[in-house]
Amino acid sequence: MAIAQNTGRIRPTKPKKNAQKQKRKRDDVDANKLQEAVDQIDVKSTFTSFSELPLSAPTEEGLKSAHFSALTDIQAKAIPRALQGSDILGAAKTGSGKTLAFLLPVLENLYRAQCIGADAGLGAMIISPTRELAIQIFEVLRKVGGKGHLFAAGLVIGGKGLREERDALSRMNIVVCTPGRILQHLSQTSTFNVDNLRMLVLDEADRIMDMGFKKDVDAIIEYLPSDRQTMLFSATQTKRVSDLSRLALKEPEYISVHEAASTSTPKSLQQNYTVTPLPEKLDTLWSFLQASKKSKILVFLSSGKQVRFVYEAFRHMQPGIPLLHLTGRQKQTARLEITQKFSNAKHSCLFATDVVARGLDFPAVDWVIQVDCPEDGDTYIHRVGRTARYEKAGRAVLFLDPSEEEGMLSRLEQRRVPIERINVRNKKQMSIKNQLQSMCFKDPSLKYLGQKAFSSYVRSLHIQKDKEVFKLEKYPLEEFAASLGLPGAPRIKFLKADPAEVKKLKNRSRMETAVSESEDEGSDAEEGGEDKSTKKNGVRTKYDRMFERQNQDVLADHYAKMVRNDDKDDVDFGRLDGEQAGDDALFDVKRRIPADSASGSDERDVPAANGYAEETGGEIGGSGPKAINLPGASAPLVLDSKRREKLLKSKKKLLNFKDKGSKVVFDDEGQAHPIYELEDEDAFKARGAPDEQRERFLRSEQERVDEADRADKQLAREKRRIKKERRKERERAEDEGEAEDGAVGDSNEDLLANFAADADGMDEEDEEEEQPKAKRQKKWFEQDPKVSRDEEEREIGTLDELEAEAARLLG
Repeated sequence: MAIAQNTGRIRPTKPKKNAQKQKRKRDDVDANKLQEAVDQIDVKSTFTSFSELPLSAPTEEGLKSAHFSALTDIQAKAIPRALQGSDILGAAKTGSGKTLAFLLPVLENLYRAQCIGADAGLGAMIISPTRELAIQIFEVLRKVGGKGHLFAAGLVIGGKGLREERDALSRMNIVVCTPGRILQHLSQTSTFNVDNLRMLVLDEADRIMDMGFKKDVDAIIEYLPSDRQTMLFSATQTKRVSDLSRLALKEPEYISVHEAASTSTPKSLQQNYTVTPLPEKLDTLWSFLQASKKSKILVFLSSGKQVRFVYEAFRHMQPGIPLLHLTGRQKQTARLEITQKFSNAKHSCLFATDVVARGLDFPAVDWVIQVDCPEDGDTYIHRVGRTARYEKAGRAVLFLDPSEEEGMLSRLEQRRVPIERINVRNKKQMSIKNQLQSMCFKDPSLKYLGQKAFSSYVRSLHIQKDKEVFKLEKYPLEEFAASLGLPGAPRIKFLKADPAEVKKLKNRSRMETAVSESEDEGSDAEEGGEDKSTKKNGVRTKYDRMFERQNQDVLADHYAKMVRNDDKDDVDFGRLDGEQAGDDALFDVKRRIPADSASGSDERDVPAANGYAEETGGEIGGSGPKAINLPGASAPLVLDSKRREKLLKSKKKLLNFKDKGSKVVFDDEGQAHPIYELEDEDAFKARGAPDEQRERFLRSEQERVDEADRADKQLAREKRRIKKERRKERERAEDEGEAEDGAVGDSNEDLLANFAADADGMDEEDEEEEQPKAKRQKKWFEQDPKVSRDEEEREIGTLDELEAEAARLLG
C-alpha cells in the first residue's frame, strides 16, 4: 500500500491545474501524430461521421457536447481537403452546415501548429458580411472549441468603443469580424499584428466580394500575408476570375455538392408565389397574419423605412401575434436583443430587411414571406434559406406585382428554383386601407413614416439594375400611396426623367416662370378649377384637412418638403423640380440679386444698398448678357449665365472681381496717408545738400542728448540731497528716543509703553534705511525680521517677569 507523501500544503492540490499541465504535454505529442494522420487522408474517400476524421481530443469532445455526429455533404468533402491546407471554394444549399465545414479546419490546423497564446499572434481570421452572422459563427466556435482548446478567440463587429477591442486584439489567436471594423483596426491599431496569419475565411463570400464590400476587402488583403490558406463559403459561390485573383488563391478546390442537383433550394422547402398588385400587398400581408397566428413568420421588405412603418402600423392594429422588426440602422444591443427574442419565440412575426437574409439560423421558422420582390435570384435563395434548414420542412411565399411576374420567374428558372403559383381567397382577404388612413390622420408621426416608406420603396425600385423586372413606370404609385394611408404621393425627385425638359426648366428665367405660372392659374380658373383662395373659403373634407395638416414636432420640416400641393411643375430659381424639396438637396437659395432692375416685379428685389448698378440691357437666358458695376471694381461684372448670376449672392466670391486695395494710416488731424509716403524731391533739395542736412541732423540730435543728460544729472543730485536730509532727521529722532528711554517709569504701564515705543522705533529706522518712501502698515501675518525669535516667543505674564525684562533692556 502506497503511503501518501506530505507536500507541506495546507489545501489540497487542485486536480484541474495538474490536468492542464498534463494536457499541454500530451498536446505536443498528439500534434505530431495528428499531422501524420492528416497527411495520409484520402480526399477521394467518402466520410460519413466525424469519428472517421483525424481530429484532436478537444475537438471531438466539443462535437460530442454539441451533439454533432454525422457529416453533411459539404462537410464530408470540404473538411478533409481543408485539413491538408488546400484553398477551398465551397458552395452548398442554405442550412447544409457550411459553418462547421470551415470552423473545424480552423481549430485543427491551428491546434497542430500550436498557435496558442499571445506570443503566437493571430492565426485565423473569419470575415462575415453582417454582425448577426458573425455572432452566430462565434457562438458555434465557442460551443465546439470550448471543451479543451486553449485558443484565445474574439468577436470584432463594432457597436462598442475601439479601446476595448484594441486591448484584446493583441492577444487573439482567432478573430471573427465584419469587414469594416477589422479594416479600421488594421489601419488604426498599432499593436494588431497579422504577419503570422495562417488562415482566412470568408463566409457568404459572394456578398463580401460584391461592390458593397469591394474596397474594404481589397484594403484588408493588402495587410495580410500572401502565404496563407484561404476558404470561401456561400450558398451562391462566386467563380469570377477577378475575385479569385484579388484573394491570391493557390489552386483552389471548388466544392459544390449540390451543383448536379435539380434545384438550388432544399427539397423540403415548399415555394409559392402570388400575383398581388402593389396597392394590395399590405392587405394580403395582414390577412395572412390573421390566418397564421400560431406560426413563426419572417417577412422581408426592401428598405428599413418600410420595415419601420409596417411594424408601427400593424402594432397599433394588434394582429394577435407578437411583432418584431430588425434593420441595419438599429443599435447593436437592440439588434442582438431582437434576434434573441425571435430565436426563442414559438409564435412570432419578424419584419426585416436583407440584413438577416444570409447565414442566420433562426430555429423552426415556418414561413418566409417576401412582400417586396428580391433584386435577383441569389437574394431569393438566401431569403428562403431561413426556413427548411437541416432537412426540416418550411414554406415560402413571394408577392409579385403583375409587372414583375414575367421577369422574376425567368430569373428564378435560371437559378433552378421550383416555384408554384397560388391565389388568394377573396373571402379571406381583408382591406386595411381605411384603418391606415384613420391612423395617419390621427398620428402625424405615423403619416411621416408612411411618406418616408413610400419614398424609400420608390428609390429602391429606381436603383435596381435589372430593368426587365423592375419597370418603375408600370407601378401604380398613386394607388400605392393611398394603400399606405397617405392622402397623396410624396414628391420623388427622380420621377422627372426627361433631359430636354429638365434643361429647358433650368435655363428659363424667373420672369418666364412667373408668367407661365400666372397663365396656368388663369387657365385653371377659366376651366372651373379651384383656386387656393376659393378652396379655403369653400367646403373642405377631412381628407383636405389631413392633406394640409403639418407635424407639430421635429419632423415638420421634412414633412413640408414631401407634400405635393398641386400637380403642376414647381420651378424655383436655380433649382429643378427634383432638387426643390429633397433631403439630398445640397444648396438652397437664401437671397437673389437679379440683374434686371427695370423689369416690373423684379425691380423691388434689386439690393440698392449694395451699390450694384446696371449698364446694359437684356435678360439672362434671353436677349443678351448683363453688366453690373461693382463698387471697388474697375471693370464691370458680365452676367451671361445662371451660374454667373449666382455670384451676386456671395460677397466672398465678389472680392475676386474687385481691385486690390491699399493700406493707409491716419495722422493726428484724421487725414489718410499711405504707410510708406515719399517726400517731395524739390522740397528736399531746397533745404540744402544731403551732407549739410546730415550734419545739421547729427548736431541737433547731439544737442538733444546733452540736454537730456543734464536733466538726468540734476535729478540725481536732488535725490541725493533729499536722502541726506532724511538720514539726518532719522538720526536726530533716534537720539531723542534714547534720552526718553533712559528714565524708568514708576508704573508698569509706562514701562510697557516705552518697550513698545523702542521696538517701533527700531522698525521705523530699518524701514527708512531700506525704503525712503512712507512706511507701509504691516499685516497680521507678517513678521518683523529685526526681532529675534526669542523676543517674539517671550510673553510677560507677572510683575516679576516685567521687572526682569526691564532690567535686561536697561543694561
